[in-house]
Amino acid sequence: MTKNLSRESSLFMKDITYGMYTMCLVQDGDKVLLLNRPDKRGFPGYLGPGGKLEFPESFTEGAVRELREETGLIVKPEDLIYKGVDEYIVPDRNYRYIVYNYLARTFEGELLQNPPEGELAWIPIEEALQLPMQSWFQRRFPLFFQEGTFEISVVWNEETKEPLEEKVRLLNR
Repeated sequence: MTKNLSRESSLFMKDITYGMYTMCLVQDGDKVLLLNRPDKRGFPGYLGPGGKLEFPESFTEGAVRELREETGLIVKPEDLIYKGVDEYIVPDRNYRYIVYNYLARTFEGELLQNPPEGELAWIPIEEALQLPMQSWFQRRFPLFFQEGTFEISVVWNEETKEPLEEKVRLLNR
């Protein structure tokens, strides 16, 4: 028996491209380390250190490497606290961008004098949301400091540059 596939169903049969990323916030008491990323680097404003995984590193290895490269701080993979996952799905491009999020409260080292991604600053957690930041990071930021983990899923309309659907789930609370 042959089935007729709708346009939506046929999208799932095309090759899907995945982007795998990490983000790791560092907490020191009531402060958090953030990058003030300039316009020229993309995603301007305050956000957490992170970036693309390099093959074949694990998610925690990627988070540790990105944190070291962007801040100079050293954390051990076993000291990372897994906080959750974000996914951004762009159906028009068959692209799924996945970010694994971590929190570190134990670290060593000194901050870089000339960090590559932007100025580093220890910001009081209670004041951080008053700073300029991307809306996606503003939504995610408080979830790093809540009990449990989170899952964020956004289906993105590339043409209108707006979400078609957004889901935020708080897990293990």
